[in-house]
Amino acid sequence: MPEKITHSHLAGPTGEPLLVDTIGRAFDRTAEQYPQACALVVRHQGIRWPYSEYQREIDRLACGLLALGLEPGDRVGIWAPNCYEWCLTQFATAKIGAIMVCINPAYRLYELEYALNIVQCKALITAEHFKSSDYLGMLQELAPELSNCPAGELQSEKLPHLTTVVRMGEGTSSGMFNFGRVCALGGEAERHRLAGIGNTLAPTDPINIQFTSGTTGNPKGATLTHLNILNNGKLVGDGMRLTQHDKLCIPVPLYHCFGMVMGNLACITHGSAAVFPSEAFEPGATLDAVAQERCTALHGVPTMFIGELDHPDFSRFDLSSLRTGIMAGAPCPVEVMKRVLSKMHMSEVLIAYGQTETSPVNHMTSADDPIEKRVGSVGRPAPHCEIKIVDAGGAVLPVGEQGEICCRGHSVMLGYWGDAERTAETIDRDGWLHSGDLGVMDEEGYTRVTGRIKDMIIRGGENIYPREVEEFLYTHPGIQEVQVFGIPDERYGEQVCAWIRLHKGTTLSEEDVRDYCRGQITHFKVPYLIRFVEDFPMTVTGKMQKFVMREQTIQALSPGD
Repeated sequence: MPEKITHSHLAGPTGEPLLVDTIGRAFDRTAEQYPQACALVVRHQGIRWPYSEYQREIDRLACGLLALGLEPGDRVGIWAPNCYEWCLTQFATAKIGAIMVCINPAYRLYELEYALNIVQCKALITAEHFKSSDYLGMLQELAPELSNCPAGELQSEKLPHLTTVVRMGEGTSSGMFNFGRVCALGGEAERHRLAGIGNTLAPTDPINIQFTSGTTGNPKGATLTHLNILNNGKLVGDGMRLTQHDKLCIPVPLYHCFGMVMGNLACITHGSAAVFPSEAFEPGATLDAVAQERCTALHGVPTMFIGELDHPDFSRFDLSSLRTGIMAGAPCPVEVMKRVLSKMHMSEVLIAYGQTETSPVNHMTSADDPIEKRVGSVGRPAPHCEIKIVDAGGAVLPVGEQGEICCRGHSVMLGYWGDAERTAETIDRDGWLHSGDLGVMDEEGYTRVTGRIKDMIIRGGENIYPREVEEFLYTHPGIQEVQVFGIPDERYGEQVCAWIRLHKGTTLSEEDVRDYCRGQITHFKVPYLIRFVEDFPMTVTGKMQKFVMREQTIQALSPGD
């Protein structure tokens, strides 16, 4: 049993040393150790590679990128759903020391232009399309100069730093290289150069830029190093007890840390296989991949697990191979966790918590933790991470008191790309990253996330934390999913609003919900406004966008609209 603490300040274990290495060298070491072990399965593209073949394909792309003139430190954007090309790009850019810039597959024109320009991308590797987005058409709209320039020589008014566009698929487009052709460009000179570059790269070099999402305002580019994300992937894999015999199903998007770090890097640091069921999350495809590939681990955000559990053919899939996985990205409702444990055989499922700026995990439960800790907390500080919970003045709080969660250690980002001011607002002089999340640490060092500072509702002087109201509403058998937030009110300043999705076949009125709350939670926490919905606005990574819900609700309430 952990030693009891009195104040909310604790460091994670340091017994296992950090990997002081680059991603490329770590990959090659695993490929040499497990050359015939299954490394990558991309079911929707028919890809099934052992580590030896995966390594060969990565090196072909790395040499091709060198042949295009890309250098260490150049920013290379990747704009695509989950696919084998994404995986190759992740490791090929790491091997040549280029900084891979993850671009949200859902971005539209304005967001794409902003992302490419704010970090000065020299090259972009793009899919042809995704869902309703015509990527190639959007690029040609942003940079019409593509139609008249040789590939690799783009000079665009709107995208002044972008010179090179590489398109996936079998086709060709004016002004762009074809992905397959790029993989074939490298020769002996590039292979020799690749080996030399590997020896010059340092673990502390920046290697990845991730745009933070889910909030208002322009995205910020969190800049992460080899050391940051390689170790984060390893600690997640360690927590899941991965080996070369494991297969991890990854339905979460690669463009976010959940997919590329907690998925791909967790696998390559343990010789495990990464299994991608589809280009974007589909409950049926995920369940089928687990059953057919005999996956031992499965990642997801709570809404994904809900979608899988509620799939009409759920009982037809044999999920008995499952053992572990990570649930993260959003708070896990207790009822959902109970169903994952009982119906999906994931007895060792872990909860992980953190943010993009911490690569992303800084808290994680253990496979040995009792169930109540796995459903009631996000675990203890991750290895080599130091956590404290502070009041508004920065003082460490006694255990049991709510404050802001702060993190310090190897996983903290270098900063926001080109934005010293916003970096200084987030990382203080002593290296503590201030998350903006509220939490409570218990005397055993387990943290419970209670909400975000700006998510707090202040109604008539009373502080209301949406998470608390949501957890209560989840206990109603007719409620499948719920999101609680504040809306402006003339009399009280703010009122509680709840968006609710019901289980199929369930009928509830607003008054039914309020009756269920009365006497169970404090009167001022009972939702003043209730809206029944079929779905929720969310980011590609499954994070609920409460600010969108708030805006839509306010607009619906406005007279004359």
